[in-house]
Amino acid sequence: MLTPDRTPTDATSHQADVSPQPATHPATPQGVSRPAHQDTHRAINAVWRSEAARIIAALARLVRDVGLAEELAQDALVAALEHWPAEGVPLNPGAWLMTTAKHRALDHLRRQTMLAAKHEQIGHDLEAQQALIVPDFVDALDAARQDEIGDDLLRLIFTACHPVLGTDARLALTLRLLAGLSTDEIARAFLVPEPTIAQRIVRAKRTLSAAQVPFELPRGAALGERLASVLEVVYLIFNEGYTATAGEHWMRPALCDEALRLGRILVTLAPHEPEVAGLVALMELQASRAGARVDAAGRPVLLPDQDRTRWDALLIRRGLVALDHARSQAEQRGVAPGPYALQAAIAACHARARRAADTDWPAIVTTYDALAALSPSPVVELNRAVAIGMAQGPAAALAIVDRLCADPALASYHWLPSVRGDLLAKLGRLHEARADFERAAALTRNERERELLLERAAQTTADPAAPASTP
Repeated sequence: MLTPDRTPTDATSHQADVSPQPATHPATPQGVSRPAHQDTHRAINAVWRSEAARIIAALARLVRDVGLAEELAQDALVAALEHWPAEGVPLNPGAWLMTTAKHRALDHLRRQTMLAAKHEQIGHDLEAQQALIVPDFVDALDAARQDEIGDDLLRLIFTACHPVLGTDARLALTLRLLAGLSTDEIARAFLVPEPTIAQRIVRAKRTLSAAQVPFELPRGAALGERLASVLEVVYLIFNEGYTATAGEHWMRPALCDEALRLGRILVTLAPHEPEVAGLVALMELQASRAGARVDAAGRPVLLPDQDRTRWDALLIRRGLVALDHARSQAEQRGVAPGPYALQAAIAACHARARRAADTDWPAIVTTYDALAALSPSPVVELNRAVAIGMAQGPAAALAIVDRLCADPALASYHWLPSVRGDLLAKLGRLHEARADFERAAALTRNERERELLLERAAQTTADPAAPASTP
């Protein structure tokens, strides 16, 4: 089909921005290094990006408020921006930030004890009570409770992705709290004005507070629903990076990287959840093709035209291992593979094919049949039609696509006319094909995608013998 390399199904998709000023370095204190100021700034950014989620999660467990936890973490970041350029980067910068942030939290909790109205709230939190009694509470808690870091991160992930928030709010808050991105970075990633992102984040925190969403791990029946929300957010982030919905770039690799990082954290924290492993497998396998999906000029490269030697073999191996793990966990639970594992199985068929011609399309059709039965949707059916077209011929696929044209859910979905145009071109109905390619180009908001579709329309008219593209 015409559709460029995409995910198998479409997903319905205040960090301190402070630059430390140059400082004159004093003698290097014992236990710290003293890189140049520019290196220090990079170190602060790198440490914050990798440690922000852990720090905010640990603070949220203490203060029971995600918004306040982020503010306290920001205080620690500001302290690093003030001290590190002059004193040097600590040997363990993550621990420095964590300890500083927890001291800020303890100061806050002690101030709260002076307000009678807060006694019950503080008394409800045993760890907060201990903080008032044990002077070295931070060090004692770290030493005794290192195994709870994973639980803290899981609590933060489930809180940021809580269903009480809208999809856009969950996306923004997750990238903010768990990926450590600034509002400016999130805004640029999604081509949204920075004030809009800032408002989403503020409103999300207020919504969580107003709804009194507990900072805890869901249990029992609630776990499945909440986990589905978490996986949806991670996959939405990945999809937006893998094929941008708008703008001048075909991909936004930074978003793919953040989604992969979040997925890998999840699979480490929840190793027995089949769909977590399934999602990680899907993202690893899809990401393996990133280096071959655009040419030197940034133009999209269709899947059959990609240089498969540029596919990342390590990511493919990791993806296949994760897929095996997802299947194993599903078998142990006595359940069928879930939607993410099934999509990962489709991606695996592509990954195992050394040439486009070697792709096992009948196996892909069978997997899409299972996916359509498990999670029926018009988008899944469209992708299934593409696979049927490759396995059984364009006429069989066109009959399915023509039925989908009446579905209002796909009225503005540009991949529907693009797939139909490709099938029509294969059947020699060139004028109809061109009209569909042009309609698809008018619907897309991605400039690279529009160029590709218009080019395909022109090729269809100019060269009737031009080979049609396949996914």
